[in-house]
Amino acid sequence: MPEKAFSVCIKDSVFIDPCCGSGGMFVQSAKFIQAHSGNRGNISVYGQESNADTWKMAKMNMAIRGIDADFGQYHADTFFNDLHKTLKADFIMANPPFNLSNWGQDKLKDDIRWKYGVPPAGNANYAWIQHMIHHLAPNGKIGLVLANGALSTQSSGEGDIRKNIIEADLVEGIVSMPTQLFYSVTIPVTLWFITKGKKQKGKTLFVDARKMGYMVDRKHRDFTDEDIQKLADTFKAFQDGTLEEVKGFCAVADIQAIAAQDYILTPGRYVGIEEQEDDGEPFDEKMKRLTSELSDMFKKSHELENEIREKLGAIGYDI
Repeated sequence: MPEKAFSVCIKDSVFIDPCCGSGGMFVQSAKFIQAHSGNRGNISVYGQESNADTWKMAKMNMAIRGIDADFGQYHADTFFNDLHKTLKADFIMANPPFNLSNWGQDKLKDDIRWKYGVPPAGNANYAWIQHMIHHLAPNGKIGLVLANGALSTQSSGEGDIRKNIIEADLVEGIVSMPTQLFYSVTIPVTLWFITKGKKQKGKTLFVDARKMGYMVDRKHRDFTDEDIQKLADTFKAFQDGTLEEVKGFCAVADIQAIAAQDYILTPGRYVGIEEQEDDGEPFDEKMKRLTSELSDMFKKSHELENEIREKLGAIGYDI
């Protein structure tokens, strides 16, 4: 079972990724610090990994990049043997395994980490969330990737856990992402930002970024630097209290508004549908034009169909 936990200490800050695999997010964090005039040498990494091979790979990944790392003396399961029980983090970044089942809930029902409710045995999403919240410092922040189902599920008590986390004023932002961002899965995902000591008390930012990005090839999507900057600027404007809501893209909702939506966090419920510019063409004229264009398309389609039938018939295949 691939549960992991890692942490990075940046000067006086602790940075945790509780499921970072071979440590790729730490490498990106180091690059980010360096790009912003920080000293990469100030980063210390503490972590945990249940898979022996991945544990070794993570240690090697840190070593060849000169990142000081302490992943414990052995690999261990995060849920059952938390090697850093007293660690409190200023920043947590994670991409947990989606919808992990059979994670051992039956042996951990009374665990101190389940402050907002016992996660169901069939899905570890809210176990991961609460594990991270448990390790947050008083003003700590979490950024994590989850499958979209976690936004709205009501099964096996997950809806109540989500409600309790929202009522505790921990959810700072939710961003819907487009499909095909990962090489291993094509499903759309969501970014969650969970924060203690939010600047905008009682409010949550919702962003629908499903139309953003570009296709690198037929299977994979990526974001441009401008896309990333737009999301970052939107989040900063929200934190500063200067955000102007954009229909179909971003909106701010308070806890009461979220409660009115049964504590479902799907951004589309809050940002609405993007407004379409009026092109000035009268409705009747537009419908006549569109139906004429459709008629031409139908005619062309029939011509192509007949041509295909003729060509197939010429080689002995009648339809």
